[in-house]
Amino acid sequence: MNAQASIGLIIPSSNRLTEPQFNAYVPDGVGIHIARLRMTGKFRKPLSELKRPLTEAAEALSDVKPGVIVFHCTANSMEAGLAHEKAIVEIVEQASGCPTITTAQALTQAFRHFGIKKLVLISPYVKATNQLEVNYLIEAGYTVVRELGLGLETHAYSSVTPEEWKKIVKENTQPDADGYFLSCTNTRMIEAIEDLERDLDKPVISSNQATLWACLRQLGVRHAGKKLGSLFN
Repeated sequence: MNAQASIGLIIPSSNRLTEPQFNAYVPDGVGIHIARLRMTGKFRKPLSELKRPLTEAAEALSDVKPGVIVFHCTANSMEAGLAHEKAIVEIVEQASGCPTITTAQALTQAFRHFGIKKLVLISPYVKATNQLEVNYLIEAGYTVVRELGLGLETHAYSSVTPEEWKKIVKENTQPDADGYFLSCTNTRMIEAIEDLERDLDKPVISSNQATLWACLRQLGVRHAGKKLGSLFN
């Protein structure tokens, strides 16, 4: 395998689903390498306190020479706006010497790909976390026409089934939405995309799906996967 055809992911320590999903959906010949960081839930801390462990995680990932590193947590990459996100990217790039993006940047790349400006935001988060994502999206130039957070505890994110996500999204459709944003890297949302796009006839973008797509673009790897929705057409 070409070492450069690989993706480095810095994920929350509690995340159960990113690693198996990336390994399941990534095309042959692309490696997935993971560093875990205590940065969510009871471990949530300001960037000033996160800088040292983030630097160490980026340095460790750089040893496998990935073609791209992702700070892969939707809520954390969006929590304090574009300047905060830029600071995260700079820390990781400086420590690793690798091209770096955040989950949020991957998502906005996907929105631009489809020309999405008005969107529905669905997440497992509590209201306050959802609002921080709405604030980020507004700052980035998007309009959130409807938002819903399920208010779950972190450990419960992964227990919501794809069928339940489909039902929730369909209960929150908005005719003026250009697309649907399913937020959170630790969910089974990615398994609902194909059916939702067929039923809603609009783009459906999830955190893990968009991040995989953005990374493969960065690596120059073409990949088509029906189960990953129209983003991969």
